[in-house]
Amino acid sequence: MSAPRVLALVVAHPDDDAYGLAGTVALHEYDPGFRFILVHATDGGAGQVDPAYPPLHEPLGRIRRREMDAAWTAHGRPPDRHEWLDYDDGALAGVPQTELTDRIGVILAEERPDVVATFGPDGITGHPDHIAVGAATDVAFSDLRDDGGPGLLRLVHGALRRSTWERWNRGRILHGLDPWDAGRMYDLHPVPDEQIGIEVDVSTVAHRVVAGLMEHRTQRHVVSPGVPPDAEEDARWARAVGAEALVIAWPPRPAEAAVLGDVFEGLPEPG
Repeated sequence: MSAPRVLALVVAHPDDDAYGLAGTVALHEYDPGFRFILVHATDGGAGQVDPAYPPLHEPLGRIRRREMDAAWTAHGRPPDRHEWLDYDDGALAGVPQTELTDRIGVILAEERPDVVATFGPDGITGHPDHIAVGAATDVAFSDLRDDGGPGLLRLVHGALRRSTWERWNRGRILHGLDPWDAGRMYDLHPVPDEQIGIEVDVSTVAHRVVAGLMEHRTQRHVVSPGVPPDAEEDARWARAVGAEALVIAWPPRPAEAAVLGDVFEGLPEPG
């Protein structure tokens, strides 16, 4: 029997974790000993709110924490460990990187995950919080990986294939929406197709990813702009989240290497 695998995801805000790795978690939920660690640097309390959401009578961050819990309950496989670092939303770029790195590093050192996932240098949307938490996680991973302890076998960055980005942009134009600009903050930023090192087919569990995604109700204008909760749009979203693309940030990936089909594929057995 294979040894248990541990997966850690480090992000900035609630809803950053709603897709990109949620399908992978669902695919591995019944693996013996599988453990999923989730870290949020902020509670998203400074974010905007969907205009259709009722008036707020409590802090947005408190609502978004509940939405995160509801999302993973709807998904069906909540994290085994979840940590809030409790930084102010929108302020991560001003936190000393050594501090953020140390706090993330403590969690990674305790858990020794086989795979760590976070944002790449573009933050997927160019959001400064995303970029800051991704950079700090990269350093924490690097600091720990050579200490002789177990785990820390692979570091991956969430990504969007340029070919997918271009296809989605054509759809936006056809529907009268402004196309994304790859250099504009808050628009989706693509990476060249050849940089994708892992692409996981999660189509069989895509409905669970969508169920979690839709629980982020205050952020509906961000995660599903203009999408009403009906069967047709649920099916569209299921197609959109049916594959999870990742860049392998470590170990170095040969230029002609085959694209892997799972985050744990090809790793040496733990221990």
